[in-house]
Amino acid sequence: MQKKLIKVNPSDNVAVALVNLAAGEVIHFEGENITIITDVKMKHKIALNDLNTGDRIIMYGVLVGKASAKIEKGGLLSTLNVKHESDKVTGKTETIGWDVPNIDKWKDRTFNGYHREDGQVGTENVWLFFPLVFCENRNIEILKDIFEKELMKPKENDYQLLLRSLVSSENGSTEVAGKSAEADLFNNIEVKFITHQGGCGGIRQDSHSLAKLLAGYVNNPNVAGATVLSLGCQNLQIQIFKDALHEINPTSTKPILIYDQQQIGTIEAMLSSVVKDTFEAIKEANKIERTPAPLSKLTIGLECGGSDGFSGISANPTLGVTSDLLTALGATTILSEFPELCGVEQELVNRCVEDEAGVRFLELMKWYEKTVVDAGSGFDMNPSPGNIKDGLITDAMKSAGAAKKGGTSPIVGVSDYGEYISKPGLNLLCTPGNDVECTTAMVGSGANMVLFTTGLGTPTGNPIAPVVKVSSNSELARKMSDIIDIDTGGIITGEKTIDEMADEMLEFIINVASGEIKTKAAILNQNDFIPWKRGVSL
Repeated sequence: MQKKLIKVNPSDNVAVALVNLAAGEVIHFEGENITIITDVKMKHKIALNDLNTGDRIIMYGVLVGKASAKIEKGGLLSTLNVKHESDKVTGKTETIGWDVPNIDKWKDRTFNGYHREDGQVGTENVWLFFPLVFCENRNIEILKDIFEKELMKPKENDYQLLLRSLVSSENGSTEVAGKSAEADLFNNIEVKFITHQGGCGGIRQDSHSLAKLLAGYVNNPNVAGATVLSLGCQNLQIQIFKDALHEINPTSTKPILIYDQQQIGTIEAMLSSVVKDTFEAIKEANKIERTPAPLSKLTIGLECGGSDGFSGISANPTLGVTSDLLTALGATTILSEFPELCGVEQELVNRCVEDEAGVRFLELMKWYEKTVVDAGSGFDMNPSPGNIKDGLITDAMKSAGAAKKGGTSPIVGVSDYGEYISKPGLNLLCTPGNDVECTTAMVGSGANMVLFTTGLGTPTGNPIAPVVKVSSNSELARKMSDIIDIDTGGIITGEKTIDEMADEMLEFIINVASGEIKTKAAILNQNDFIPWKRGVSL
């Protein structure tokens, strides 16, 4: 029989409804009877004791809010009776130990990846096209049309075939639509394209930030080489981009083809050179083949989006255990979304191996929160309408569940947006909580794969890194099966444990990293890329 309530931490004074509860229903929980005051939808929280106005609300063992009105035992917590509140943190108070997980099962496992000269290993082999400025977006789109049609020979999708059959029917044609049988010209490489709205017109700092991000994409082990277009007069000058790349990797030998339109002249002259030169470079990159690599060569981004009231007790903790296994194996994991770490700062600071990292984390958090407040908002505005509807009613409550993606391992480093991460272990990276901006940033900081949890459903993907979509509940996995790769809903029903799901997830990661499984985002050709302008973005 499925449990109806769960208390995440022994010190919590609220519990999560695992099923819909009816007013008047009496539930025997932790040795006492609790009468449900009003109807409670699954994923929402009830009070385990009477709460008066101003009383602290504890969940995941931390302060996640305060009662703004009286809440009776068995009563529903909502935005009408709870307001955001989190404990203030000034520095490290203790060093938290770590129970290293048993990795005997995994220590000799490998994945088949693309080895780069600098020692990094990619899970993909991508030739990347991008502009330094939005003025070149049209030319990137022209190149996309050329290379995808003539080089990669993409198969026609079902919508094209449907439309063709409808047109044929209208014309009285008997032509039967069928998928193209043409094979890819190059089987061992993909071409991907990035466009953006930056590079000029904003403040100079935005261009430098974009340069670091794009340099990170070039340096990412999933990229074999790049074709870069410049107009010539923009803020993000070619030299700024080159300097950013040199700062990340001074000895890089990765092929990068750069074209300056104002120097070359006509679009025809530039694109002719681009096509000829890039074709030859792609032929060389296609010769690189997958070979075994230790799991320590994985760099995994940990992300959540479209979260629900189950995310913090199923999908996110599963990522946390997976992250612990990977870091114990010598791999690198990245926890970001700083607005969604509000309220759990003390634990994270105490997990920092070096005191300087804890200080930097708090400085970045304070800077970020100040920019939000200066803009007339606050971290308390972070939960989306969808989050609130599904039980995440305060930012601290959302954050406490989101932070579970980082497991319990020590934090080896703290990086600002655009900085490239190369230190094995769990790293913190300053990014917004916005799904695409965060995923974009983690890949720019070196992630060769991203694990992305969701309770409501989101199709986010990335141009160069596989994005594995993990559902917090089985209803979502069934409803949106075209975007979900892994379902952790068995944890909610009691059919599976978090450790069992983590084992399944690590096995799936190895298969994706080896090119044996394509993620749903990749199948959908979901190639999202949004740089963070360092203004306010939650």
